[in-house]
Amino acid sequence: MGEHLIKMPDVGEGIAEAELVEWHVKVGDLVREDALLAAVMTDKATVEIPSPVDGEVLWLGADIGDVVAIGSPLIRLKTGDEEGAASARDTDKAPEAPARPKEIEAQADGAVKTSDAIVEKQAKEAPQPRPVEAPQSPPVRMHRPSARRMEGDKPIASPAVRLRAREAGIDLRQVPGSGPAGRITHEDLDAFLAHGPQAAGAEGLSQDTSVQAIKVIGLRRKIAEKMALAKSRIPHITYVEEVDVTALEDLRASLNASKRAERPKLTILPFLMRAMVKAIAEKPNLNAIYDDEAGVVHQHGGVHIGIATQTGSGLMVPVVRHAEARDLWDCATELNRLAEAAKAGLATREELSGSTITITSLGAMGGIVTTPVINHPEVAIVGVNKIMVRPVWDGSTFIPRKMMNLSSSFDHRIVDGWDAAVFVQRIKTLLETPAMIFVEA
Repeated sequence: MGEHLIKMPDVGEGIAEAELVEWHVKVGDLVREDALLAAVMTDKATVEIPSPVDGEVLWLGADIGDVVAIGSPLIRLKTGDEEGAASARDTDKAPEAPARPKEIEAQADGAVKTSDAIVEKQAKEAPQPRPVEAPQSPPVRMHRPSARRMEGDKPIASPAVRLRAREAGIDLRQVPGSGPAGRITHEDLDAFLAHGPQAAGAEGLSQDTSVQAIKVIGLRRKIAEKMALAKSRIPHITYVEEVDVTALEDLRASLNASKRAERPKLTILPFLMRAMVKAIAEKPNLNAIYDDEAGVVHQHGGVHIGIATQTGSGLMVPVVRHAEARDLWDCATELNRLAEAAKAGLATREELSGSTITITSLGAMGGIVTTPVINHPEVAIVGVNKIMVRPVWDGSTFIPRKMMNLSSSFDHRIVDGWDAAVFVQRIKTLLETPAMIFVEA
């Protein structure tokens, strides 16, 4: 028998610590080699830790939500072969009595029979005792509250019960009574004090006073930290503009109807990505990372667009790299691949980092206006709101048009309001005249 100590492994280059987000075992569990022991998270990437040996879990070195340094003790296993473990368990059993010789066994059997005969004779000659009836327990009074009193009915209760209720600050009209004619007894008051208004029964509405403590761990904690950092350090300015996407939606429907089988279905996002690439060419300062501690803006030539994606675990931002080098269909293909990987929990650390500007969209639930939070340390984020058919005045009459708002936020330390407006207006022009998206300058 021996022990095997498992330490927090190196889960990535440059990673000094990781957060424990899940235990797959508990103390006392038997595990096999390669069985999953725990899951840890760093930079939105989850890593599962397997067992290197067979063994029994003796000790767990961290709680869910703890941040554990690389190389720190994580779990201790008791190891050993199965035969040794079995023999150790056998020693715990009580020893069996040794076999007796046949002669001794026969003598013992004869003595037992003689003793049994004497006892039986004495039992027949002794007077038989009369059975004693066990005292009956008093009947248990079941507390069955009557139906809730109708509004306006006066509660019936003794002066003592009323005094107790008054001292406890209880309105007797809320207390169900189990006595004759719905009289409220001390037991009814005790039940109400112990359980609150829910003791009134299933027929009425009751208060829910439960409080559930949910520890913020894993991806949710990463999101919370990221949002707090962005809002505390970035002075946001949000610019909202409406866009007529009627022509864009007609083009999108036409392209989807005539696309090749291997191509993905187009959403509005690939068109927006291409429009952003063209707008960034005119306002390159918006495609940047601001290192506010060093006081340096890193303006990127490559357009790496983060796509805020809702998953079962929370919000992730996979990155479509070099959107400037991708056409419409390539943007759509990469967008679909990354979204599926993120939702399945298979996105790599590289696929979830390195964005220079972000798109956020809630699809059909996008609302009319939003105020997106910038993906720190970027300086701009473009928000897509839902498409709605609205009446638009064309100079002589109202006509139905498909309208959509863009809600975009900017780091006001780096981006002036004028630059933000010019950027959004350029995107608006491209989306309203979608043929321009395909025209190279």
